[in-house]
Amino acid sequence: MPTLARIFIHPIKSTRSLPLTQAKVEPMGLEHDRRWMLVRPDGSFLTGRESPSLVRVSTVLTAEGLRMSAPDRPDLLVRTPMAGAQRMEVTIWKDRCAAARAGVAADRWFSQYLGEPVILVCVDPWTERPVDPQYARQEDQVGFADAFPLLLLSSASVEELNRRLPRPVTVEHFRPNLVVEGCEPFAEDGWKRLRVGTAVLEIARPCARCVFTTVDPLTGVKATDGEPLRTLSDFRRRDGKVMFGQNVLVRRPGRIQVGDRIEPLGG
Repeated sequence: MPTLARIFIHPIKSTRSLPLTQAKVEPMGLEHDRRWMLVRPDGSFLTGRESPSLVRVSTVLTAEGLRMSAPDRPDLLVRTPMAGAQRMEVTIWKDRCAAARAGVAADRWFSQYLGEPVILVCVDPWTERPVDPQYARQEDQVGFADAFPLLLLSSASVEELNRRLPRPVTVEHFRPNLVVEGCEPFAEDGWKRLRVGTAVLEIARPCARCVFTTVDPLTGVKATDGEPLRTLSDFRRRDGKVMFGQNVLVRRPGRIQVGDRIEPLGG
């Protein structure tokens, strides 16, 4: 039976993946995953697609919030915004929602690192962002992930891709939350409902991939040959989009840990 091999969160959207051995599954996805995000002064979101150096920002969870580090920058502790913090409207693709501002120090730190004015915002108890109702229930919510609470990918699928590539890539190129091993390549394409640990998950739809997959997750350098997206487009194109991995909804919150069995459920 397939098992959960790796768990990743990305506390600030588009920053370096943070590996975990266990995690709490919340309705919005893994606890702390993509609960922070950078926006421009007009509220439009900023990602590694246009600012690939974001992947070189590392985060560590603390009792107060997050500790951030980046090349040639001093570490900074950012505290989770308290009730009453300043809030602003932000835009993620076509979605608009309200979020709490992290504060002037965080804004200055990131603005100096990226070389443009940006604002760090955080999901707070009043943030509401429904998942696309075409694929979800009315009550389904997502934080600052692109569209769905979780992303799942099998290591066998990455290995099959690497077999076709001029140079190998890692699972971190695709920024999944859950990495599964012990199955055939692309077995996840046929899964619908899963029990992992004490959580129950539902596959919503395949994940459409973009140019962010061409950014090296360690160096932030974008591949000049367009790989691995170019090769993926040769054999994973569906309806004009390149699909790799599965977007996932949470049907029952719970706890998961590396080594948990991935148990397919009916329905």
